[in-house]
Amino acid sequence: MNIIISNTSDKPIYQQLFEQISAQIIKGEMESDFCLPPIRTVAKELRISVIPVKMAWEELERAGFIYSIVGKGCFVSPLLPGELSFKRNELVTGKIKKDIAYYKGLGLSLKELLDLIRNNYNI
Repeated sequence: MNIIISNTSDKPIYQQLFEQISAQIIKGEMESDFCLPPIRTVAKELRISVIPVKMAWEELERAGFIYSIVGKGCFVSPLLPGELSFKRNELVTGKIKKDIAYYKGLGLSLKELLDLIRNNYNI
């Protein structure tokens, strides 16, 4: 598990954790039934409070990326490739909807937005 936390990011720490771990699961970097480190261990290694780690784990479980077993820990859910693809599309769609509202507020047309995306995608 490779996590990088930015203290200067506008995103809350729990969201950074959620996004990075869910991305690693979607990309297959964490296999089914992989045991995530304990919340306190992650907090200590990242030098952050236990609270955002706990919030991220709860959000991951609500989204179906992980499951927990009392007394044993949290594990990556066994998801089929189609389920992973669905979850990826669900995350992307949610983010895009929020971003599109912002871009529309700036007065960007769809063509202008697509041009900006094409120009910046490989940066």
